[in-house]
Amino acid sequence: MSFDPHTVAAILTMALVTYATRVAGIFLDGRLALSGRTKAAFDAIPAAVLVSVIAPVALATGPAETIAAAITVVSATRMPLLVTIVVGVVSVVLLRMMMG
Repeated sequence: MSFDPHTVAAILTMALVTYATRVAGIFLDGRLALSGRTKAAFDAIPAAVLVSVIAPVALATGPAETIAAAITVVSATRMPLLVTIVVGVVSVVLLRMMMG
């Protein structure tokens, strides 16, 4: 394994920026007067980030993962979080076994 200073600098910079955004969120929480559409937009950010991380994996890896993602979404609308996680994991495992 080699030591590349540019890679280390990039990783440290990304960590610093990530930490700065988290700290800024803590300090700004409660200081911003949000209402109406702005508040709705800020409330939608966590779900949008989650979908942007999960959707490419669910749609680009194969049919088993896509079907399991759909099953998990339906489960999430009807069951508690822990049950939804179990349903998602079990469905992807069973679908991979059946299709692969």
